[in-house]
Amino acid sequence: MRLRKLNLAAAIGLPLVLAGCVTEYSAKDAGFTTVDAKVSTAATKKSVWIQNREQADRVNAEVKALLKRKTIDADTAVQIALLNNKGLQAAYADLGDASADAWQATLFLNPTVSIGTTGIGTPELRAYKAIEGLVTTNILALLTRDKTIAVADARYRQAQLNAALSTLQLATDTRRAWIEAVAAWETVGQLNQAQAAADASSELAAKLGETGAMGKGNQAREHVFNAELAGQAAEARLSARLAKENLTRLMGLWGSDVEYQVPNRLPNLPKTLARKDSIEAEALKRRVDLQIARLDLEAVAKSYKLTEATRYVTDLELVAGAESEREKEDHGTKVETTGQFELEFVIPIFDSGSARMRKAELAHMRSANLLAEKAVNIRSEARSAYEAYRSRYDIARHYRNNVVPLRTKIEEEATLSYNGMITSTFELLADVRAKVNSTVLSVNAKRDFWLADADLMTAIHGGGSGGSAGGAAAPAAAESGGAGH
Repeated sequence: MRLRKLNLAAAIGLPLVLAGCVTEYSAKDAGFTTVDAKVSTAATKKSVWIQNREQADRVNAEVKALLKRKTIDADTAVQIALLNNKGLQAAYADLGDASADAWQATLFLNPTVSIGTTGIGTPELRAYKAIEGLVTTNILALLTRDKTIAVADARYRQAQLNAALSTLQLATDTRRAWIEAVAAWETVGQLNQAQAAADASSELAAKLGETGAMGKGNQAREHVFNAELAGQAAEARLSARLAKENLTRLMGLWGSDVEYQVPNRLPNLPKTLARKDSIEAEALKRRVDLQIARLDLEAVAKSYKLTEATRYVTDLELVAGAESEREKEDHGTKVETTGQFELEFVIPIFDSGSARMRKAELAHMRSANLLAEKAVNIRSEARSAYEAYRSRYDIARHYRNNVVPLRTKIEEEATLSYNGMITSTFELLADVRAKVNSTVLSVNAKRDFWLADADLMTAIHGGGSGGSAGGAAAPAAAESGGAGH
């Protein structure tokens, strides 16, 4: 009896036996090729989706090899983060979920099988037996299958871009953290140089005081300047250590791996600036978040069509089967088999689907407006990023070429005058303090330029917090003497 029932089901719903077909969504690294391509274009770095112990060991060995250099540049820091950050690996799991959902959408719904029997009980009933077998299939799901797959595919492609966006954001955050850390240590270096001079000056003041050549007021000015500078240097060292620790977190390092070093100073300013005459058009073409918004609108539009297709009939089931009856008679047992066919659906008396259609329509309008807003904002972000890039360069160059040299000259002349007993201690200390402040401002201006340089690439490719973050154009290596910190 079961054999006949199943044969009948196959005749009615042949597509049901095709469930489980392998598609592109079933691969373990489904969609990651798109992610890697986006990242390679924008950040010029590779990323890896780790899914087994062998891959984990291979990536760990690669990270160890990169850290052997001890003093790492910005590109190395970004590459380590893309390989080693566990939060990024968790984000890739969302891509896996989307591919699994798309895979699930390609599979036909399993039929529901029910089997029953009568004639169990008294001897009179056992003389008359009936066995019934039914197969229930959701016909509406089969009719709307193409639309369902289209929605799932749009969400799957959107998940690919979301994974790429998360990767670009990590690259941005890491590059910016490297710039912040190196700039902080460069400030420490400048303050240490000033501290050394202040220590010598304070010691000399103490000796001059012992001989009576310097009054107590002038001695106090020397000592308090030295003490204040020591406090500033301690604050700078703390900020530098915290900045480096932030970089360490982004790279996912712990244990002995945190013993890496960053350079003592940022690279010099470039000789020429990148020209971006069509930065708005380039940003509209390349921004990953804008592509995500477009896919969201596409997915919502497809969902709207699916809702429209199922507005009135939300559940349509086909029930097919057979019933076999056996009855004992005087001359033997009589068996009679009959087929069954039923169509079940919901009658839209109370719910005509208007509310669901309204929600789908509003969702479509919302996505369209968000996409338009995103395009406007991206244009503005691109213009702002390029304006900041050019202006930060001019400011940093101004400090490098004008302010610091003049302050150095003033300090040198003040020292000569002081040695010749022409300038007072107070005037000399004021000039020295001004020189220290100008040097720190120069370091900060150079740091801000490199951050603006990173933001410019983010404005083109996307991946930053709040619409801007680092791309591939931040400094690749430091031009410094010494090992670093």
